[in-house]
Amino acid sequence: MSSGADFEPGQGLNHVETSLSYLADSSVRPVNYMYEPPADVPAGSPKSSRFPAPIFDARPLLGELSLDRQGFVLVHHETAVKNFYDADEVRAVYYPEVERLVKQATGAKRVHVFDHNVRCLPMAKRKQNGAREPVKFAHNDYTVKSGPQRVRDLLPAEADELLKHRFAVINVWRPIRGPVEESPLAVCDARSIAPRDWVESDLKYRDRTGEVYSITFNPGHRWFYFPQMQREEALLLKCYDSIEDGRARFTAHTAFDDPTSPPGASARESIETRTLVFFEG
Repeated sequence: MSSGADFEPGQGLNHVETSLSYLADSSVRPVNYMYEPPADVPAGSPKSSRFPAPIFDARPLLGELSLDRQGFVLVHHETAVKNFYDADEVRAVYYPEVERLVKQATGAKRVHVFDHNVRCLPMAKRKQNGAREPVKFAHNDYTVKSGPQRVRDLLPAEADELLKHRFAVINVWRPIRGPVEESPLAVCDARSIAPRDWVESDLKYRDRTGEVYSITFNPGHRWFYFPQMQREEALLLKCYDSIEDGRARFTAHTAFDDPTSPPGASARESIETRTLVFFEG
């Protein structure tokens, strides 16, 4: 097997054959409403098209993955959280755990945990536990514009000084219970994504408009996943990095339909936690 730095699909890794949803039309700026939109305004997601894609098993590469090369890593991480659907417990117990985890993984000077989502399709349909559906659309949560804006929004008194130095936005994704057998998360090797593949897209909330990247299809994309993820595993995704020195800055990701999911597989339950990560100046 080749090293992580030189890996190309087909060099001895197992994979599943599936299809992924990409942005269909990059000529019109995509807009997605996160609430009931105004009259006569459709709430639908950006138009998408499906393309066949092999998703490679990244477990054999565990020791070779890097946030600064591929843009993602998998780590073992125990948690004391009893109920991930209790938002108060998550903030009191899990946020400090995530802060310590991300500091250790990155060597950052400071980590600010600011948000989380829980996802489960049946619960989302029942409007239970604040759960949302898994997102089956290739995207990245922040852009060149919205990464710094998040610092200004969340830490306005410190933003001017903080933005003078390197910072990143890192998401921590984990199963609420495992193993994950349905709608696992696929991540794209950041080095395989061309700048032209990213498309700025509006995410409209009632009180603000965010900006994310949708992604257009490129046959050179290299997609990976970690089969059968367990509750004690956490996937770190770099969604933004302010430094421009050749390292990974953004990481496309999407849930996908796994053709190897057993009949009657339990619905995926997961939590994603977002962090601002500040480094020494």
